[in-house]
Amino acid sequence: MQSRRRFNLIYCDPPWMYKDKANAGRRGACHKYPVMTLEDIKRLDVPSIAADDCLLAMWWVPPQPQEALDLVRAWGFTIKTMQGFTWHKLSKTGRTDHFGMGNYTRANAECCLFAVRGRPKRVCAGVRSLITAPIGRHSEKPVEARDRLVCLLGDVPRVELFARTTAPGWAVWGNEVESTIEMGVRASE
Repeated sequence: MQSRRRFNLIYCDPPWMYKDKANAGRRGACHKYPVMTLEDIKRLDVPSIAADDCLLAMWWVPPQPQEALDLVRAWGFTIKTMQGFTWHKLSKTGRTDHFGMGNYTRANAECCLFAVRGRPKRVCAGVRSLITAPIGRHSEKPVEARDRLVCLLGDVPRVELFARTTAPGWAVWGNEVESTIEMGVRASE
């Protein structure tokens, strides 16, 4: 494990705890992997690994937009857009739209917000926000999102938090991978 590094790109899909645990059929996230309370996620010492000029690309869940904004603020970032990426989910075969769960409508899209600390430099103006890709295992995001982030900012120091897999050029931290960075926890406020 390496010592504390600072990154210009932080990519994450926090293990959000829902009020609705989707116990019927054991479909909810809490049945698939350990989830965390918002307060526990806020306490992760993300500010200490963020470079002065850093982009945070964070997947958030539609029923909890305020929680996503609160986390952005707690980690010391300023929101730029709630839809940096919108993932149009296809079925596993890729031939039809995914028919997901949802509170009001059946969810077949997921969004990744962009927030900044300082002024990270965009090196490519051609990166598109809509990603159309099949679903994988529960909560797995399309690999294309990582690739587009690298295209957007270039080959900058980057880390994926709550990572489920490793990817070339990316530092990782999470309970499903061998972490390559240390992540501290800040004292409760």
